[in-house]
Amino acid sequence: MHQSSLLRFAKTLAAHYSNKAQAQKNPINFARINIYFRPLLWDIFQGPGYYSEQSYDYDPWRPYRQGVHKLIASKEAFILENYSLQEPKRMAGAGFYPDLLNHLCADTLVPRRGCAMHFKEVKPNHYRGQVEPGNYCLVPRNNTMTYLVSEVEFDEKTWISRDRGFDPKTHQQLWGSKHGPLYFQRIINLGDHLNESWLRNTSQ
Repeated sequence: MHQSSLLRFAKTLAAHYSNKAQAQKNPINFARINIYFRPLLWDIFQGPGYYSEQSYDYDPWRPYRQGVHKLIASKEAFILENYSLQEPKRMAGAGFYPDLLNHLCADTLVPRRGCAMHFKEVKPNHYRGQVEPGNYCLVPRNNTMTYLVSEVEFDEKTWISRDRGFDPKTHQQLWGSKHGPLYFQRIINLGDHLNESWLRNTSQ
């Protein structure tokens, strides 16, 4: 994959998103949520990576989801490998207070097998992705193990996502939005400083 295509993906992904408009229009079914994809220093992965965070707007210091992602490229897709944090509370709030990421070290990351997100560019600067196939991305919820089905679509203005959890045996949905996808607007670009030197050693 050409470096310029990978850089466009990387810059488009890096942002702060909010579903404020959706939550105000339908507050019964949708809480107001902030999503951050903040680029990391190259040294963390010896390649490009991100810290991501999702939190309710009323409780930004206690995100309900945190992750670290290594960006790689295959011939067909942009791939975000997923890692969890050994001590997630130490990074809580780093989406909007990035100085916390100065304490992030690669040896505190735990790979999440089966949970990589695979994205394709469906039209210029418009990307669609889903969790890798196989139903191997396991997520405990309410004392029950489930597998994650995650679908994401984003461009330079919007982020649309839907996460659902299913029973591995019955394939019945056990959690996730029953009212459709979450619709976010881009609030701030966080990738304007990225350049091709940040992408070294990313192509397979």
